[in-house]
Amino acid sequence: MERLSKKIYAQYKEYPVKVLQFGEGNFLRAFVDWQIDTLNKKTGFGGGVAVVQPIAQGLADTLNEQDGLYTLYLQGIKDGKAVKERSVINCINFAVNPYTDFDRYQKLAESETLRFIISNTTEAGIAFQAEDKALDRPPSSFPGKLTAFLYHRFQYFNGDTRKGCIIIPCELIDRNGEKLKEIVLQYSHLWALGAGFAQWLNTANTFCCSLVDRIVSGYPRASIDAISRELGYEDCLVDVGEQFHLWVIEGPGWIEKELPVLQAGLNVIFTDDLTPYRTRKVRILNGAHTALVPVAYLLGLNTVGESVDHALAGRFLREAIYEEIIPTLELPREALEDFAQSVLERFQNPFVSHYLMSIALNSFSKYKTRVLPSVLEYLKREGRLPKRLVFSLAALIAFYKGQRGDETIPLQDESDILHYFEGAWGRYDGSDAALRDIVTGTLGMEMLWDMKLGETAGLTDAVTHCLTAIERQGMTEAVRQVLI
Repeated sequence: MERLSKKIYAQYKEYPVKVLQFGEGNFLRAFVDWQIDTLNKKTGFGGGVAVVQPIAQGLADTLNEQDGLYTLYLQGIKDGKAVKERSVINCINFAVNPYTDFDRYQKLAESETLRFIISNTTEAGIAFQAEDKALDRPPSSFPGKLTAFLYHRFQYFNGDTRKGCIIIPCELIDRNGEKLKEIVLQYSHLWALGAGFAQWLNTANTFCCSLVDRIVSGYPRASIDAISRELGYEDCLVDVGEQFHLWVIEGPGWIEKELPVLQAGLNVIFTDDLTPYRTRKVRILNGAHTALVPVAYLLGLNTVGESVDHALAGRFLREAIYEEIIPTLELPREALEDFAQSVLERFQNPFVSHYLMSIALNSFSKYKTRVLPSVLEYLKREGRLPKRLVFSLAALIAFYKGQRGDETIPLQDESDILHYFEGAWGRYDGSDAALRDIVTGTLGMEMLWDMKLGETAGLTDAVTHCLTAIERQGMTEAVRQVLI
């Protein structure tokens, strides 16, 4: 069986390099490169990608052996139906390892056609490392490599402001574009690259903040033999992702003309403030996950998909989203409901088994950041507590008892939180007063909540009431009561 390459892919095309991409991993190939491939096929974008391997070990050689080609499977719910699609992605021209060929890496800075720089170097990638030096080949950090690259471009084009770049980091940290620019300017100062370069960075280049969303499971090791037989060729870079995708880019409106993603029908939002979109994702997608886990797990369920389809857990989830989370958010109701519907479809993806216990890691800190803001905002707006989100907190306390029937729950959290619940439930004598003590102690952990949560009007009573119902009547009946 032959290896995928331009030799056997008759539709192969090579485009001038418009995009420099730091990162060659599964996510970027299933998200950004797929979108660029779509642009090339549906619009006149005509842009090739030069990939930079950001660390010493990576996939640059494998990409080059396949002429930048790879097969992408997208599978999930699309227009209400389970859909599995595949395509060969043909937009990567080549990959460069700056650790073995720094000169070629720097040569890319001389490209007349280069316009975009995109990255995903993990959340730890956008970080300043004081030991990086201007003469390193290459600097170890991603921002250091980027600074060296941009300085070479500045010098080569004699500070031409028309040769700046649009820089869109995809790392999952808040205000990623601002933080990346801040570190590049820090290196510029540390390395004494001059006021002219700093001015060029500020005026000729545009650093955008962005928010990305697509679940990518990556290389399908368990089924690759069957996939190879289906494809009729060998592909060492097969990638698998879900159908849903969202890219929110914060920056000036003119970027949309240079990156015609809307013309291609892609789910990309250009905005001057991505904050409400980040809040929407954290509250609806992540918040729904966190609120669901202890309720569904203690109902005897194990995956997100079966939970959404379950009569009680599914109703609990939908009512929490539509009646308690959405009313606390700033975007138009229609946009929020459309996003919520897409979230529920993603949760029902029949091609993915998303286990509840894989989401349960550090559940209390997740509740704090993903769910508690909705609880407090709902109380502020409505003058009452959201009963389902409050119930999920009680269910979480019950979950940290560490038992589901005769089964021990493998709790994973910070040691002080585990220690507290081990002691609290260990002292439990079966009385109502003991349950209230557990709730009072949980809400009183100021180091966890960064506030005196127990002083929130009515919260201690409400959580105690729910926890008592769970303990006395079991999760099934307790959920039924909260849904009345």
